[in-house]
Amino acid sequence: MLIDGSRIVGVDMTGAHPSADLHVLDLGDATLLPGLIDSHVHLAFDPNSKSKQAMADEDAHTTLARMRVHAEQQLRAGITTVRDLGDRHHLAVSLRDHYTAGTEVGPEILAAGPPITRSRGHCWFLGGEADGITAVQAAVKERIARGADVIKIMATGGVITPGWGPHQSQYTLDELAAATRTAHAHGRPVTAHAHGPQGIADAVAAGVDGIEHVSFFTEDGIEPDWKTITAIVQAGIFVGATEAWLPTGSMVAPHMARRVEQRSENFAQMHREGAKLVCCSDAGAGPRKPHGVLPHGIIHFASLGLTNTEALASATTLASQACGLADRKGRIAAGYDADLIAVTDNPLHHLETLLDIQAVIRAGRLIHPD
Repeated sequence: MLIDGSRIVGVDMTGAHPSADLHVLDLGDATLLPGLIDSHVHLAFDPNSKSKQAMADEDAHTTLARMRVHAEQQLRAGITTVRDLGDRHHLAVSLRDHYTAGTEVGPEILAAGPPITRSRGHCWFLGGEADGITAVQAAVKERIARGADVIKIMATGGVITPGWGPHQSQYTLDELAAATRTAHAHGRPVTAHAHGPQGIADAVAAGVDGIEHVSFFTEDGIEPDWKTITAIVQAGIFVGATEAWLPTGSMVAPHMARRVEQRSENFAQMHREGAKLVCCSDAGAGPRKPHGVLPHGIIHFASLGLTNTEALASATTLASQACGLADRKGRIAAGYDADLIAVTDNPLHHLETLLDIQAVIRAGRLIHPD
């Protein structure tokens, strides 16, 4: 593979020796593949913190320092691109720009800024509260003015914030549609956090580009709506399947563990129905979701009936499409970013080799090993 600066300029599969005037990095007997893309992370979140709400009183310097540590953890795990779907003070934009300046190497970051949420709604402590159509539209415009790459809106409640249950809708269809229209008018995609059936259906009807979780949680169980899923497939909406977690340890309440198991089964069926299932992590949300956990999700995807190739694509090629980066990420080809990882075995045969990253190259620079 020939790299010039931060881009791949040629791939030679003939086995011929490289030109003598080239600097050669020989990784030995290894398999090269595109750097992984995690389309749903929270760099600001400490996965071991029991109270994320404490961030409401945290100074920006402390938060940003933690985000840099987490970004490095992602990179060393072979994740060369992350989409941060919820921070505070727009710090993911600041960190993105810091890395882009080139003084320090980190993963490429796509930033949403504080997610838009109802007053005291899910993740209110990140500072993104907005009620009503006018306020939601203003919130979208503010994020775009601050440099956001994507708009994140909380269509339903969530697990880590008391007050709004995951099954409860936080916004009406009209409010979600207004957010989407405003974002699209400014050339920005929208992805909606949605656990409950009504919130998912409204997000689809509002014309969002992606939906995160897609759990179909009810107040006391889980009930997938296959008409809504058909609409998701027909609209080509990306499904952010946050299925990456550490496989060890009982860190989930029994009733939630069963729900998550059922959701995995539903994802398997969604895949068979043709849904664009993107493997992602929600890294930082809890102890089972440390930063860099994405490879475990790819392995889990294979257990849902996806082939190893499909599982890999869900965090490379398909993820690049979900993030709007398909013209330069997710493949090894001339003209694409030189974001690469090397593993000892062939992941098409053994996905577990993704847990043993031998080398990480980000924008043409060898990051790991040092």
